[in-house]
Amino acid sequence: MAGHQSAGLGAVLKQPRSVWAVAFASVIAFMGIGLVDPILPAIAADLQATPTEAEMLFTSYLVVTGVAMFFTSWLSSRIGAKRTLLIGLALIVAFALAAGLSGNVESVIGFRAGWGLGNALFISTALATIVGAASGGTSTAIILYEAALGLGIAIGPLLGGLLGSWSWRGPFFGTAVLMAVGFIAIVVLLGKEETKPTPIRLSAPFKALGRPALAVLAATALFYNIAFFVLLAYTPFPLELPALQLGFVFFGWGIGLAVTSVLVAPVLTARMPRTRVLWMTLILLSLDLIAAGLLIDVKAGLIVCVIVGGLILGIMNTVLTECVMEATDLPRSVASSSYSAVRFLGGAVAPPVASELAKIFTPSVPYYAAAGSALVAMLIVLLGRKALARVNAPIESELEEAEAIAIGES
Repeated sequence: MAGHQSAGLGAVLKQPRSVWAVAFASVIAFMGIGLVDPILPAIAADLQATPTEAEMLFTSYLVVTGVAMFFTSWLSSRIGAKRTLLIGLALIVAFALAAGLSGNVESVIGFRAGWGLGNALFISTALATIVGAASGGTSTAIILYEAALGLGIAIGPLLGGLLGSWSWRGPFFGTAVLMAVGFIAIVVLLGKEETKPTPIRLSAPFKALGRPALAVLAATALFYNIAFFVLLAYTPFPLELPALQLGFVFFGWGIGLAVTSVLVAPVLTARMPRTRVLWMTLILLSLDLIAAGLLIDVKAGLIVCVIVGGLILGIMNTVLTECVMEATDLPRSVASSSYSAVRFLGGAVAPPVASELAKIFTPSVPYYAAAGSALVAMLIVLLGRKALARVNAPIESELEEAEAIAIGES
């Protein structure tokens, strides 16, 4: 990311209004990942739902997002970026509002699924739109987009905690209002596309998974994301904190993830092969999850494990998606979408399974299972290292790097 460092702060801030409109909407879209995290216990209590049912708010969102990722590049290459952005935002507004008005947990789960569809459409298109409209070159556009991504990941749980301290419905209504503002801003400020995109075949993302290197990375991402979402989605229940306090805990988690994703991962990959960074980071993640299981009854210790986990996850997200970029000669957007779809599906499995494991065994068991999943991902990297030989080559394009990282972290 050396190119990032060459762009001054002044150049980043001097952007057209259209760029700021998309960047603002991007922050809100990325907030949706962790927004419901602090209110899961409140939803379970107020709607008389089990922890497993509450965890399905993550599962429905991630399943639909993952499946939709297979098709978003096909759609946006035919109807254009602006229409795709607006459809995504409109869906988020509608389904977030409906979730806030729901009277039972089943409805909230269903509306979160619709939210996932809107998020997939928006996130998959936002970066290309910012790059196309930004002034100051590709480097400044990427810095702005990565800043939006990091802010969204960090602020989502905090806003969820703040609004959730009033009512579990608050985060849903807040998102609907903010995304409606983003919708209006894009309608007014984002101009028509100057060039028509090249159509992408519907089958392209599915065929991409037939490449050995991409298959190895997708399998790695599947098991890694199980560990990721056990830490994110299950932890609010054993912590047993009010929504606002949970929001601050996961704000720290998000800040750690954002910082290491942008600043630490490039330093590590400049000094050692990406595959080595992967398996070493997965071992650290496994140890952190084991520590979380051992410290399940010590709130301060568990909070530290969450924050440390965010630092580790930021490195893993960036390096894994960089590997996806370099693994094949496929178009980067196709390869990243295929891998991310599988990754989201892994995340969808984790929250309800973790809740059931806690109910059947003890509250520590989900963390031990997640640690085992991280170790499986590590073994896949080691066993598939021959297929991954080309991922240790230098990255050719900053834009391609940012595209993969943005899709992988969303």
